[in-house]
Amino acid sequence: MTNQVVMQMAKELKGASKKNNAPIWSRLAELALKPSSARRTINIGQIDKFVKDNDVIVVPGKVLGTGYLSHKITLCSFSISTSGAKKILDSGGKILNFTDLIKSHPTGKGVIIIG
Repeated sequence: MTNQVVMQMAKELKGASKKNNAPIWSRLAELALKPSSARRTINIGQIDKFVKDNDVIVVPGKVLGTGYLSHKITLCSFSISTSGAKKILDSGGKILNFTDLIKSHPTGKGVIIIG
């Protein structure tokens, strides 16, 4: 059974996709509705390998705190561990929820899905 918070998030993402003609939000809504066992898990160290300074990324799953982050990023994810959040904030990065991410990047341009 899908959590009501996840259902609301998926509805918001689909609405943003239609309103802004941005298929990235529709894709994230589909990924949100997958079973939790099918969601991705990624470590901070893995994120560090694939992104550059000031990138805006979305992880459709959980972010764990293993590894180091050498530059600042803006992250939005379905879930994040306490140590992962601390490492992102310590590197000068930001953590956004989906509502704030949609407001700051309505068309999804410059947003990267990782995981």
